[in-house]
Amino acid sequence: MSMAAGVAQLAVFKAQVTESIFTHDTFYLGATLFLFLAVGAFGLIDAGLVRRKNLLDSWVQKMIAALLAGLGMAVVGYAIWYAQYNEAFGIKDWFGEALKQWWIGGTNFMHFAGNLNPKESPEADVFQVFAVFFVAYAAAAGALIHSIGLERAKARVTYVLAVVAGTVVMPFLLYLTWGSTSPLTNAGLHDYIGNFSFYIFIGTWAMLLAWRLGPRLGVESEHPKTTGPFPHNMGTTAFGVVLLMFCIPWLVLGCGYYIAGEGYFGIALTHSGIGIALTNVFMAFCGGAVTGGIIAYWKRSSIMALLGPIAGYVSGVAGFDVYKPWQMLLVAMGGPIVVYGGYLFMGRIKIDERKVAPLTLFGGAYSAIMVGLVAWHTKDGGYFGLTGAYAPGHSQITPQMQLAGIGVTVGAAVLIGLPLILAMEKLWGLRVSEQDELVGLDVTYWDLPSWEEAPPVVMAGVVGEGSVGNGAGARRQGDEVAPPGPVMETG
Repeated sequence: MSMAAGVAQLAVFKAQVTESIFTHDTFYLGATLFLFLAVGAFGLIDAGLVRRKNLLDSWVQKMIAALLAGLGMAVVGYAIWYAQYNEAFGIKDWFGEALKQWWIGGTNFMHFAGNLNPKESPEADVFQVFAVFFVAYAAAAGALIHSIGLERAKARVTYVLAVVAGTVVMPFLLYLTWGSTSPLTNAGLHDYIGNFSFYIFIGTWAMLLAWRLGPRLGVESEHPKTTGPFPHNMGTTAFGVVLLMFCIPWLVLGCGYYIAGEGYFGIALTHSGIGIALTNVFMAFCGGAVTGGIIAYWKRSSIMALLGPIAGYVSGVAGFDVYKPWQMLLVAMGGPIVVYGGYLFMGRIKIDERKVAPLTLFGGAYSAIMVGLVAWHTKDGGYFGLTGAYAPGHSQITPQMQLAGIGVTVGAAVLIGLPLILAMEKLWGLRVSEQDELVGLDVTYWDLPSWEEAPPVVMAGVVGEGSVGNGAGARRQGDEVAPPGPVMETG
């Protein structure tokens, strides 16, 4: 007797509820969960780098910004990306049909997959799960956008940027650069993890916003009431980096798809393999750790030791699916050098943003250029069963198109981001007041007691000398006295 006997028939179209569909659903579910866990990793990294008086607000803003960006992607962003496939298959009003199908109130989100005709919406359940992958992808972007203005940007500024990023900018760039039928991919551009729509885009906004925000008090010049920012717990940052490295392998593999009997393909329809792509991720970690470690010990920079493996990873985001492992190792060893150069450049031009921009803009541009050189002439683009301009593998990776992709991405980011940032600056200002920055955003937004007001720690009836509440250790006047020894700026 069927397990479903006596139950209303839910799946009208059995082709939509096969074991193969369930396997693909599970695969992308795992990638989605690890991608969203990366938001927590970003939070831990920043939690260790901010001053304790901004700790709670850093978490609150990051969580809300992440979910606002994800919401924008869910409402309409995924539909914008999906439109490229309608265009490739010659569907009349390809953009309008994509919106009708895949905006949050569209046909494909109003019905269970088993009730959708597979001739009109093939593998609907897989694409529904993949849509949530996009939501997590945008959420990670929103979390990084918050990182740009740490300890000084107004919350509303962060939230507006997150919404615009998830609803407009990222979907538009995804349509152009990410997917085997995207316009630039079919002209010879190659991407795998979302280098253009995520890394280079966010890096461009990081430079724009940090430029208009100005540096935190005490960074570029002495301030009578603060020594400037310093990390309050590098151990938390280190744990965030390790957690991010734990998340990366599966979320990376989620940027491709497996065809039974054919193999694993990158999102640009490059023939790849799960084993090789996974090996490349760890070669990137190792290569980045080697060079990052050398720079760290040479310059006594703990942050470069921690971010070295991440810089190696970013160097491979455009090409994990096409590199040989030895190629990935060599490319990754150059990643921390480029990122450290970006860090020095940001300091020279006095922009207080020396984490997100060096990693994403400088590292992302390096990744795009290197895959164009190393994987030159590798076939990509098109889609199964199509011919002509969308035939599988009809285009080839070229350095010229990688440079064009960088230019298009930076141009679009500036064209949308700069007017938006300038408008907010004129309308309500970008940063909190000097007094709010000095007292801390936990006090400003959440009325938490300042360090001076926190109760002392009492253990065995003895108040620890110079202690404050929450096990703070040595008391710091306004949490502004830097620890002994050299400290690297961590904006």
